[in-house]
Amino acid sequence: MTARFDVLRYPWVRRLVVSRWPQYLVRVTLLALFLLAVLAGWLGTPVGNRNFAIVGVWIAWWAVLILVAVPFLGRAWCSVCPLPLPGEWLQQGSLLGPRGRGGWSLGRRWPRRWRHIWLQNAGFTALALFSAVILTRPGVTAWVLLGLVLLAVGVSLVYERRAFCRYLCPVGGFIGLYAQAAPLELRVKDPAVCAAHTEKACYTGNEQGFGCPWGTFPLGMVRNDVCGLCFECLRTCTYDNLALNIRPLGADLAQRRGAKLDEAFKAFILLGSALTYAAVFLGPWGALKDAAYDVGAPSWWGYAALLVGLSWVILPGLFALGVWAGRPRLPWRRAFTVLAYALVPLGLAMWAAFSLAFVAASVAYVLPVLSDPFGWGWDLLGTAGWAWRPVLDGWLPLLQAGLLALGALGSVRTARGIGETWGWPRAVYPVAGYVALMTGGMLWLLLG
Repeated sequence: MTARFDVLRYPWVRRLVVSRWPQYLVRVTLLALFLLAVLAGWLGTPVGNRNFAIVGVWIAWWAVLILVAVPFLGRAWCSVCPLPLPGEWLQQGSLLGPRGRGGWSLGRRWPRRWRHIWLQNAGFTALALFSAVILTRPGVTAWVLLGLVLLAVGVSLVYERRAFCRYLCPVGGFIGLYAQAAPLELRVKDPAVCAAHTEKACYTGNEQGFGCPWGTFPLGMVRNDVCGLCFECLRTCTYDNLALNIRPLGADLAQRRGAKLDEAFKAFILLGSALTYAAVFLGPWGALKDAAYDVGAPSWWGYAALLVGLSWVILPGLFALGVWAGRPRLPWRRAFTVLAYALVPLGLAMWAAFSLAFVAASVAYVLPVLSDPFGWGWDLLGTAGWAWRPVLDGWLPLLQAGLLALGALGSVRTARGIGETWGWPRAVYPVAGYVALMTGGMLWLLLG
């Protein structure tokens, strides 16, 4: 049993997470910034690095998400995300806590045949295909953001709980996979207490809080992917039987339970997208960059075929060959699925290394844009005239190489743990070879 430390032992931490007001105020503030990004995208300058829709979302938010929130706090972003908030208000008929009356939702259960994340995988791939345009054109970013929140509202009005977050949100699938490597988890303290409790208020809700918005029963939770850290279960549990633990990195990844093929496939989609993004945004191939921007042209279709083929066929195919060569001691599909989780540390490191380059070149735009979010010549904070300059100059290659090295070591270590869990000592060999190939390719794209 690996060591864990429950931070709820500190009364001030418990008060902070159980109280609705801190979380509520953060979510409302983020919703206001979300609306500002939409308005800036529509009404502001079309120059991306002078518009809050681009700088606020794809530089500031993305930097916090991929470099801080996901690696260290797992699904903490989901606990404050503004996208589902309007839909939740309508669904619950309340702006804050339970009021004993229903909302304006049909409350249907999400269809059983769609209870997986293949739709999330497809949605993430679709956004990736148009990412060059989304990341540089404020108007397109505004429409994408509005489309996501309207989809979340529509789903909330028809289905119960946060069906959008669990089954559709493309960012949620990204976070859910990599959150399993994070050192933070919400888990049951004593399973016997939960098993004996007949009311199951953590799932159904009571006067203190709503039933789990993610449709998760804490007793059966072994991975972070199905917990959005909304803390409703902490508010409703009458036995104080939930812990918010600090734990070893990657603790979920070698679990015997919870491994799913749809989620395992997400690992390859994210690897393929990271490699493609690095080639498009950081590589020297102008034709590839032009193809990514020229949506609908024959060259764009070639780019789309490259991204989809790499993510959905080539990368999982190479890994499948490695698994087969490793002589698995369990059924091949099961071996492929459980071993794919070993790629999570490397995938997270690849995204961090790519994002570090992207952010280092663009973070200097944040303060000027906060002073002038629409690019209209305002100077609200006195920082609109600050000159652009890159950060981490000279240190960036070393930091990127260090991140990739840590990710590679983490993946090999995870593969060893999976091998020990499943009685399959050879499991480490296909992963080590695959990790070496992916790490070398990303280093070449970033530093070559």
